[in-house]
Amino acid sequence: MRISELAEATGVSIPTLKYYLREGLLHAGVAQGVTRASYDESHVERVRLVRTLVDVGRLSIDRVREVVHALDEPPASRHELLGVAHEALRPHVTPGAAGDVTPESLERVRALGPPGCEHSPAGLQLAQALTAAAAGGWSVDDATLDTWQRAMLSVAETDVAPALATAPPQEALRYAIVGTVLTDPVLLALRRVGQESVSARRLGGPGTTATPSASTAH
Repeated sequence: MRISELAEATGVSIPTLKYYLREGLLHAGVAQGVTRASYDESHVERVRLVRTLVDVGRLSIDRVREVVHALDEPPASRHELLGVAHEALRPHVTPGAAGDVTPESLERVRALGPPGCEHSPAGLQLAQALTAAAAGGWSVDDATLDTWQRAMLSVAETDVAPALATAPPQEALRYAIVGTVLTDPVLLALRRVGQESVSARRLGGPGTTATPSASTAH
């Protein structure tokens, strides 16, 4: 297909597609002349991936480039593959601000998981989050952290599907990255729904449910 057809198939404008090509987010098509190239379904899939990472995952172009590079050259080990996915999705932080972590936060992360987990991308992200929460005056106590971790371990049992062990490396990495980007909002929303349910039971009267405020009700 020509670039105009690729634009039609993906809903992405031709100037944006050319930008993706320049930035290395989209692999080059097969040259059909000096100024023409043809594209195939692999380009359609890659464009949709980039849009998902940018629009849903809110990743920067630099982060998306890292994801694309990882997809093109995935590690052989499935466990290393998950680390690559976590590193690609870990937010950039500003050194000297929330990017710094306290030794206390690192120690708490170390106590939660396998040896060395405090230095993994996910472990460092958790340590940064704990440090930022404490700096904002909301320190997460050990009992709460333990409860949250046990709940997330149950979620992880579903996330790390047994099929990943035999899937091709590129497909397994794509599953880990895209699956996380698309389902993180679901997990966050489920937390809100759970809060609503417990609030109605503990704080509301009989038969009460959360309702829109007067300013938003129609």
